[in-house]
Amino acid sequence: MKRTVQAALLLLTGAGVLRVSLFSDICLRYVKEGMQPFLIVSGVALVSLGLIGAVRDGFPFTERRRSVDAHLGEATLVHDGHGHDHSHGPGIAWLLLLPTLALLFFAPPALGSYTAARDNAKAVEDYSRFEPLPPRGPAPLSLTEFIARAQQDDRQSLKGRSVLLAGFVTPGENGTWDLTRLLVACCAADSQSLTVTMHGVKAPPADAWVKVTGTWHPAGTLGTASAGLALDVTSLQRIRQPPNPYLDRAPASGTAPPH
Repeated sequence: MKRTVQAALLLLTGAGVLRVSLFSDICLRYVKEGMQPFLIVSGVALVSLGLIGAVRDGFPFTERRRSVDAHLGEATLVHDGHGHDHSHGPGIAWLLLLPTLALLFFAPPALGSYTAARDNAKAVEDYSRFEPLPPRGPAPLSLTEFIARAQQDDRQSLKGRSVLLAGFVTPGENGTWDLTRLLVACCAADSQSLTVTMHGVKAPPADAWVKVTGTWHPAGTLGTASAGLALDVTSLQRIRQPPNPYLDRAPASGTAPPH
């Protein structure tokens, strides 16, 4: 592979990495927020190396340089004395081209319902104590906290309380659907899902982000491992996908308008 083409690939790859990490938050669809600075540094390094290579090889060739290049070109074909030729292929760097173009012109979306429907639900950590819920109005909770309170809070703080949750839609069987969040330890490849089944409203389109208000759907015993992870929905609102879709945060407080 000519070194000018190598330099161009480095420039394109670096530009693609910087596009999703420095000039936007698209990289948060693929990695945790803490990885973003490292992607920026990597993008700058790739662009710098590409520029160095382009400047080095971009000046007019001298006769001596042409002679050296011709000699190197002839040396790529080597005979081992047994009638076999050992020649170099086009170079593994070509494998960078398609993902680089994807980052530049069509950044893949974050993981969604397709992944969640084929994933095992994540077990939430054990909570030693729970803060009191707000005395009035729907209590904004992350899916992690809702699941933990349903299964671990022996004071049954969710009993009769209206809560506010946010996530994306994962269709189920026979018209059922789940409110879902995906969590990552490092990147999208190690994602695990949190799911709460919704009752009382028709399923919005798959992967739509929604904010729902409702109460715990009785199943099992609240505050024990047998407690069902479901909600009787009283209102639903479509929302935008958050910039960091893998961060399980409590939604903004307030009652969503009826759907």
